[in-house]
Amino acid sequence: MRPPVLLPRTRALAVALALAVGLTLAASTLVPSGSAGASDQYEWAALGDSYTAGIFIGDPRPAFGDASRDGCDRTTNAYPDIVDQELAQFPPGKPVRLTDVSCGAATIAHIANARQTPLSPVQPPTGGWPAVDPQTLRAKLSDQTDIVTIGIGGNSLSFGEILLKCLEQGSTGKSCREYYTNPPEGEETIQDKLARVQDEYIEMLAKVHQAAPNAKVITVGYPAVLPETGSDCDRLSLTELGAITHADVDWLRDDVLKPLNTTIQRVTDFFGDRYVDVYSSSIGHDACQPAETKWIEGICGDAADYWPTNLPGALPSCATIGKRATVVHPNAAGHADTAVHVERAIRISLLER
Repeated sequence: MRPPVLLPRTRALAVALALAVGLTLAASTLVPSGSAGASDQYEWAALGDSYTAGIFIGDPRPAFGDASRDGCDRTTNAYPDIVDQELAQFPPGKPVRLTDVSCGAATIAHIANARQTPLSPVQPPTGGWPAVDPQTLRAKLSDQTDIVTIGIGGNSLSFGEILLKCLEQGSTGKSCREYYTNPPEGEETIQDKLARVQDEYIEMLAKVHQAAPNAKVITVGYPAVLPETGSDCDRLSLTELGAITHADVDWLRDDVLKPLNTTIQRVTDFFGDRYVDVYSSSIGHDACQPAETKWIEGICGDAADYWPTNLPGALPSCATIGKRATVVHPNAAGHADTAVHVERAIRISLLER
């Protein structure tokens, strides 16, 4: 296995690399290869955050009134649901069974290490949502798992918090690029964040391979949520990126989002797994495009009727413009595009078995 070109090395990274190699070798010696797929169906587990779950683009899954609702905001029309319908039988006579445990607000740690307390604003129970197990446990990964797809990393980088900081700074004429270049005490620089995400992603993928030693693992990057030119955004429009400065939009694209995808792809390649690029196909469909063109809703946007117009925190209310708090997430068209690429990756991976 050829080592990746890594970000600046840290002690944590060295430990993570040792863990990755050790766990992968242990799995390969303890579990016979080729045992997955032996049953009458293929087993696919979808892991990830809100960009996988869907959160506001379709009917809730589980449905309202279902005792198994968990606060993770999975929906119909999210890309796992679309791909699941397309892969009803592949090859003919052998269906693919989806177990989708993606969860809004999930971090890398919530995939294999830590329990998560979901944050859904939609009909939470009294006292809030109970914590759920790490996604590898919820999906029951095993040597019988054939495919694992993973869309994670944005919340570990704190991309949403960075966007909020840029919105706050922009509304007062300040730069969030400057804020994260020379951060206050206790705040990480963007490079520190990316290095930490890389460490966490290596450890996470190692544990996924340990839990599902015969599975083909597919990671999914993030789409082009930001325009190729910051000046495409209307700073007076909450259906775009609001008051974030054009210079900060360019910085967010080139120094935050693109490097996050590069980090995910680099670690994926290190493990010999398959990376799904959804950035390239979504260029020109970002949050600052017209409604009929965009695949990413802005700070405020169109969403299912049950989704709130306001979320906790410093975000503005979207009720005044008749929109809902979509907070820069893919809409149905965005999930449809991701589904095309993920379906292709799964089909290729199953043919390779």
